[in-house]
Amino acid sequence: MNNKEYIGELSRRLGYTNKDAARLVTSFVDIAKNELLDGKTLVIPNFGTFKVKKKSERISINPVTRQRMLIPPKLTLTYKPSMTLKDKLKNDSPNE
Repeated sequence: MNNKEYIGELSRRLGYTNKDAARLVTSFVDIAKNELLDGKTLVIPNFGTFKVKKKSERISINPVTRQRMLIPPKLTLTYKPSMTLKDKLKNDSPNE
């Protein structure tokens, strides 16, 4: 499902216009992005948890040249699905 399809489905389910649904999605993404950039955790009930983690700098070795290189620290986004979602995915077989 792409963004256009998602907005169409959201507007259909909520009875909004596509323009209002698009504004709703944009607002949600902006709020979520700002919370994560501030170092906060974003929890969406029955879906999962998004968190920004800092990866330390490390040394890596190129397997071909055996040259060692320093990989700088960076921030990564992690996602942990909720138990509700995990159970739903585990119990619902795609062949049903």
